[in-house]
Amino acid sequence: MTTLFVSDLHLDPERPRITSLFVDFLRDEARRADALYILGDLFEAWVGDDDPSETGATVAAETRALADAGVPVFFMRGNRDFLLGDAYARRAGMTLLPDPSVILLYDRPTLLMHGDLLCTDDTAYQQFRAQVRDPRWQAQFLSQPLPARLAFAQQARAASQAHQSGLKDQGTMETITDVAAATVEDTLHRFGIDTLIHGHTHRPAIHELDVDGRACRRIVLGDWYEQGSVLRVDGDGARLEGLPLA
Repeated sequence: MTTLFVSDLHLDPERPRITSLFVDFLRDEARRADALYILGDLFEAWVGDDDPSETGATVAAETRALADAGVPVFFMRGNRDFLLGDAYARRAGMTLLPDPSVILLYDRPTLLMHGDLLCTDDTAYQQFRAQVRDPRWQAQFLSQPLPARLAFAQQARAASQAHQSGLKDQGTMETITDVAAATVEDTLHRFGIDTLIHGHTHRPAIHELDVDGRACRRIVLGDWYEQGSVLRVDGDGARLEGLPLA
């Protein structure tokens, strides 16, 4: 049996083929898995569990069916869907995980993160993250009417695109938006674990590194913009592979 990891699907009504690819994945390969872990940014945007989108309804029905079939589904919030709450998780049959989380993966302690906490060189983003993860900010935001929240999401997306465009113009996009090596090493040192799995950066790879004289691995999940990306882990090892569109 295999445990599956995905992240950064950024599901959006404007990209229905990716939603269909994910649904096919849930109905086929995921049904034979030990568990499915979704490490954030399942949706392009999430403004509250009363989000009326058809995409959200479809995903909830499919992950609930997977869980009902006996495959546990775990979800960690990302920077796009940090407002996904208990109500939607129950509807979708998903167990919410804190970021970071430690799991036992085939007798091997493994650290899971969305990944944005590792991008400490992007100070502007870290300041924004601290603001929107504040429970008081979230309570105030969720008390607003749905149209106002949807408008905010559009504005936030435009601001994010402008921020990234500015980094590109400065020639710092590749370094600022990737993880900081010192933060990765500090995180692995702090947890005393030699395997880290995360998403967020859209740079799929398996990195070998040395931390405190320990051989460690950082596995980065890919995004689902042009194709799927799945990490398959079993007792024999880990394989990070693409999932092509039909």
